[in-house]
Amino acid sequence: MSNPHAPLLARGEGPFLDDLPDPQGLLHATVFTSPIPHGRLLRVDVEAARTAPGVVTVLTAADIPGENQIGGIIRDEPLLASDEVHFVGQPIAVVVASSRREARRAAARVTAEIEPLDAVLDPRQAAARGSLIGAVRTLALGDVDTGFAASDVVLSGRADTGSQEHCYLETQAAMALPREGGRLHLLSSTQSPTLVQRIAARVLGVPMHDVEVEVTRLGGAFGGKEDQATPWAVMAALAARILKRPVKLVLSRHEDMRWTGKRHPYSSDFRIGLTARGKILAFEVTYYQNAGATADLSPAILERTLFHATGSYFVPNVRVTGMSCRTNLPPFTAFRGFGAPQAMFVFECALARAAEALSVPVRTLQRHNLLREGDELPHGMRAERCRAERCFDEAATRFRLDELALHVEEHNRTSRLTKRGLALMPVCFGISFTNTMLNQAGALVHVFTDGSVSVSTGAVEMGQGVTAKLLAVASRTLGVDPGRVRVESTSTARVANTSPTAASTGADMNGKAAEIACAAILVRLREVAAERLGCDASEVTIAADRVLVRGEASDLLWPEVVWIAYTRRVDLSAHAHYATPGIHFDRERGKGRPFAYHVYGTAIVEVTLDTLRGTYRVDRVRLVHDGGRSLDPQVDLGQVEGGVVQGVGWVTMEEVLWDRGRLLTDTMTTYKVPDVHTSPEVETVFLPDADNPEAVLHSKAIGEPPFMYGIGAYFALLAAMKAARPEGALLFDSPLTPEKALMFLEDAHG
Repeated sequence: MSNPHAPLLARGEGPFLDDLPDPQGLLHATVFTSPIPHGRLLRVDVEAARTAPGVVTVLTAADIPGENQIGGIIRDEPLLASDEVHFVGQPIAVVVASSRREARRAAARVTAEIEPLDAVLDPRQAAARGSLIGAVRTLALGDVDTGFAASDVVLSGRADTGSQEHCYLETQAAMALPREGGRLHLLSSTQSPTLVQRIAARVLGVPMHDVEVEVTRLGGAFGGKEDQATPWAVMAALAARILKRPVKLVLSRHEDMRWTGKRHPYSSDFRIGLTARGKILAFEVTYYQNAGATADLSPAILERTLFHATGSYFVPNVRVTGMSCRTNLPPFTAFRGFGAPQAMFVFECALARAAEALSVPVRTLQRHNLLREGDELPHGMRAERCRAERCFDEAATRFRLDELALHVEEHNRTSRLTKRGLALMPVCFGISFTNTMLNQAGALVHVFTDGSVSVSTGAVEMGQGVTAKLLAVASRTLGVDPGRVRVESTSTARVANTSPTAASTGADMNGKAAEIACAAILVRLREVAAERLGCDASEVTIAADRVLVRGEASDLLWPEVVWIAYTRRVDLSAHAHYATPGIHFDRERGKGRPFAYHVYGTAIVEVTLDTLRGTYRVDRVRLVHDGGRSLDPQVDLGQVEGGVVQGVGWVTMEEVLWDRGRLLTDTMTTYKVPDVHTSPEVETVFLPDADNPEAVLHSKAIGEPPFMYGIGAYFALLAAMKAARPEGALLFDSPLTPEKALMFLEDAHG
């Protein structure tokens, strides 16, 4: 079943927010931001901007009628700076003009007197100063000290992972439209319509019912529009409320890269203990998360890091500690994987060090320590329907791992100028929001008298195909042709109190709510059909637009039974609410069941390294993925392939660089992402016979887990580098750019 958005997007006909027709009287806004990473804001002079051509007004913190605060988890982020600035790019003033060009020219005329203060940019330095966001978090399992004491080999090290730019096609965008009675209709490129609604109401000092937020589609998001779409939407809302005219705010690519947050960089210290036979007995790690200047989603991201500290492996004795370190960089934010990739990278580093010490292939240690049914994870949940070993073995067999390893070894024996590397990357990823409260969704379904169906949920379509999956759920549940179903835009006026479309839960939760609503309508229609056909309602089903009795087709079609129901005053609408059952987590004890289920899989990654230049090619990623019973196989395949490439980019070429708090890689010429020339060949096999009763129609979430397969590219490259220079020390500093590879190899041809 195809994504109904896909043809529009492929033809360039699917409008994003900035493509919509301009309403009459539209004004354009832009932002004046801090030029330094930390300072005391003494004075802001906006007079030159106010008198610039086309300018209607310039707004500062003094113009905010409600609370100057947009922080979600922790209220530590002003919409507009008033006393201090804490990062380069922090908003100070909003300039509103007749055109975007006039607004930007006027913003350049705003000046600010700022007394520079000491800036902290490194998370370890921030931790040493006690500059933390929230409490230090620790999870423990077993007795880690006893585990290390019983170990034959104990190894330690440091691992660092870099940031990552979201690179969504559509930049941050919003348009605020005043309505009668002081209400606002707010169009926002956000994953979190209710969050935008809540924060806009807070800043404007109005009730939430005065703000309707609507989203048709996003041109990509990857987490970058979960929290960070909010300030731009609220600035547009503030201007529209004050001026009583429509206001649009759209960031340029350059502005978006400089002013918005990215994936969290981490610096971590680990220690691992094993028996001489390679069984892991103990693992300990401290994560220094670079959170940036404000909390944003950092505490939640850190929590998921802790939950995934041991990856796909069982370790009986674990102690993992994490801290969100406040630095003077733009607030880092959600990104596909949400803290789990950083954790899995560290554990794979520990395995690489252990394999070197024990003189065994890393894959031997991986297979020996994979999770099994009933194994306890550090957060207290036990592995259920555990498919870690099954995916690993299926990948090894299907893709002839042993034969492939021999080919790699033979190539490396006979070739001096190129070396090949091979790595496996098992994945175990928990599905649910780690904040239990967010695991709820609503749906509103209407069946019209001609038999067409309208489905509204809180899910936002951002190119991930959730619309196609919701359509599939509704058509299958009702038994009608997919062409009869329309999935509406997301609106807080139709479905209220929505959770973000994030954490890979969009189809799971909203699909389940839609299924419940459709099922409620179906019960009523079966009763109507049974009365018409003279049978019991339990004998009636609907499939392919036709009413069946005991599995045999009757002459009653879907449109007819709908019309009969209407004439008999039967309700053809239903609202449903779904709350993921059985999940909980006690943060005081550090134990619970935070996830509905886990997604498993294993990837085999092959690379070729040019030992003279340090350049490389990620040749192939072949994987077996535990995808449940897919709602739309083509959508899921696309998500796997896209996730793999994005993960490969994170650990190889996507290097984010700052200089004294100012972003250096702030254009698409200085920041490198995988393209058609550098993306690997991806071959995906979905694990058969892998139903999942914990989600809608036995499906499994797909968005985030495949990202982690890309981590294998790092360790395949590391293997190739070690083949060229065996005496070189293992390097745990991602991304592994060609420059870093060349520095490692510099003595290989000496």
